[in-house]
Amino acid sequence: MTVFRRHSRIAVDHIIQNLGVLSILRTGFISNVIHGAINSPSPTDFLHVAEAQRRIWAELKYRDDRPVLMDMVLIRRPSRRIFMDIWELRRSGRRAQTIKQPGMGEIAVALKLNLEGEVICRAR
Repeated sequence: MTVFRRHSRIAVDHIIQNLGVLSILRTGFISNVIHGAINSPSPTDFLHVAEAQRRIWAELKYRDDRPVLMDMVLIRRPSRRIFMDIWELRRSGRRAQTIKQPGMGEIAVALKLNLEGEVICRAR
């Protein structure tokens, strides 16, 4: 029997890219996003700590005591930016997430709007 350790919340650095990725994950992988400090997800603490101490707390979703988000792999790196056209997006499946023109979005949205984009990460 495999034992999964449940984390109800995780904290990530407060940067724009993390906010963008977490906003996409709110569609099914996480339930809530809260601003806070290193020690706690408290919006009042967020306002009173230094920039380096600020964190974004994400509440994770679970189904049948298993995490909905099993794995997340970063595809884009500063030295390796990957852009895909519509044909490549269709081939890659619906798990990758891409940037559409005004902001971030999922492959399903990009395919419906017939948009190309930059691949950021793959969530499973």
